[in-house]
Amino acid sequence: MVVRQPIVCVMGHVDHGKTSILDRIRQTAVAKREAGAITQHIGASEVPADVIESVCGKMLKAFKVDLKIPGLLFVDTPGHEAFTNLRRRGGAVADMAVLVVDVTQGFQPQTIEAIEILREYKTPFLVAANKLDLINGWKDRKTRCFTESLQQQNEMATNLLDEKIYQLVGRLSEYGFSSERFDRISDFTKEVPIIPVSAKTGEGLSELLVLLAGVSQRYLEKQLNIEVSGPGKASILEVKDEKGLGKTVDIVLYDGTMRKNDVIVFGTLNGAGSTKVRGLLKPKPLEEMRDPREKFMYVDEVHAASGLKIYAPGLDGALAGSSLFVVGKGSDLKELEKEVESEIKGILVESSGPGIILKADTLGSIEGASKLLEDDGVPIKRASIGRVGKRDVIDANNARQQNRYYGAILAFNTEADEEAISEAAKYHIPIFREDVIYTLLDNYKKWVELQRDMEKNQAYDKMVLPGKIQILPGCCFRVSKPVIVGVEVVEGRVKPGYTLVDEDGKVMGEIKTIQKDKEPVKEASKGDQLAISIDTPLTFGRQICEKHVMYSQVPKDHHKLLTTKYAEFLSPEELELLKKIRKVMGDTAFA
Repeated sequence: MVVRQPIVCVMGHVDHGKTSILDRIRQTAVAKREAGAITQHIGASEVPADVIESVCGKMLKAFKVDLKIPGLLFVDTPGHEAFTNLRRRGGAVADMAVLVVDVTQGFQPQTIEAIEILREYKTPFLVAANKLDLINGWKDRKTRCFTESLQQQNEMATNLLDEKIYQLVGRLSEYGFSSERFDRISDFTKEVPIIPVSAKTGEGLSELLVLLAGVSQRYLEKQLNIEVSGPGKASILEVKDEKGLGKTVDIVLYDGTMRKNDVIVFGTLNGAGSTKVRGLLKPKPLEEMRDPREKFMYVDEVHAASGLKIYAPGLDGALAGSSLFVVGKGSDLKELEKEVESEIKGILVESSGPGIILKADTLGSIEGASKLLEDDGVPIKRASIGRVGKRDVIDANNARQQNRYYGAILAFNTEADEEAISEAAKYHIPIFREDVIYTLLDNYKKWVELQRDMEKNQAYDKMVLPGKIQILPGCCFRVSKPVIVGVEVVEGRVKPGYTLVDEDGKVMGEIKTIQKDKEPVKEASKGDQLAISIDTPLTFGRQICEKHVMYSQVPKDHHKLLTTKYAEFLSPEELELLKKIRKVMGDTAFA
């Protein structure tokens, strides 16, 4: 048994400095070369123990950390799918995480997203409060040590920093985490440490590395002890084409050993796939898998934990987020294939019941989105990987026939084919496309609320609402065929087409028209005085007279809906009026 390096996932909102912090540690410029200075892919880089010792110096002694780990393996992430891709059966591969937050901006959508993921996977993490250099009055003291720099700052800057730190403490408490600035913590198992850092000046990087190393050694000892000689276990981060190599996979090897010519098993859309490793490429220490300044090293053997690239024939169908296993001595190929297939089937949903259509770019994305939808009580008809196609639109349209709220497609980190877009427009099926999973779900929920409002409004237009009117004295304009009288709406609302009944439940006729100032009115409500024409065989002065009180006749099925599903449409007074109308009409009408 040996101690492997901890796998550290770096998470946070876009442009808060995730890659820049790693760049400062690596002394590279990956962030500057990224498209739009935003991380587009998942990357991994190793920081060896000797580099940690060089960067941290006396901070190791201050925190009484005796380095036993061989280093730290950092995984830089563009968002939710990276962390969920970095997974294994029963949980996440990441041992720890660094949540990067711009100390001047605080929590943003992807910050919250990251916290939810960390809470779900119960992954220990610390907060890197980045952009310390932007605190008003803060001066660069040319040190990587925050503690040293803090002692040389003016009172205004330190107070302002404290204010920003405690804003983060407050936000973290909203999600159930107790936290504090790292130098004020006595028990790191009970509080999340917040480390002020600056990717620009390097301040705080000593404390960041020391705490990652120290906390992982002290509290994750069992996880870090591995059997090096065992067959390798990995998680596929990314599948890509490399010039001269063809299709390759970037992986994180979290257990065991992988060698050139090993047979590996991995997930594809059609089940388990297998092939023989033709070559292993490993970035040099402090290099980054996505964008190494120097070429990868060709190696014959790699031990966990490590980020590496595999090239081999038959990787075309490999799924990002899938587990990848080495078929070692004594391993059963069929059993490993069953395990991989079981994993995929547990994530890629195909249900006979009603539900929405979910599309995403990776298994991890599907898994993360499915979990959130499940938590919100939203069933999934089908969850699959790839672009939105015509079949997805057809399935969504069929789902809408069962439930109008399921007639939608959620596409996370993936696009839609032109044919699918055209078909969706034809059937009025919305396709929600986002690269932030919580934004995707929020947009869907807003659409559902809009659909519900539309449904209510449509039902409201067709519903007979409770209404009570009284004929005004001296306001008969026609005595019969039709009776036209002036009335006041005493309670509720009335519309043309409503049947009127009197206090004894006797049918008095149907409202044909309502007019106010000789203009037609679609609805009259409490307090309105206007003229109505009543289609009735009755005659004013005989069966109908001044001060006569009449009610709208609310059908039994409308009464039930108005007291249950659409009760929010009615005021308390109108609900009381509804009870009165039921009494007037008699219980037999509702039997």
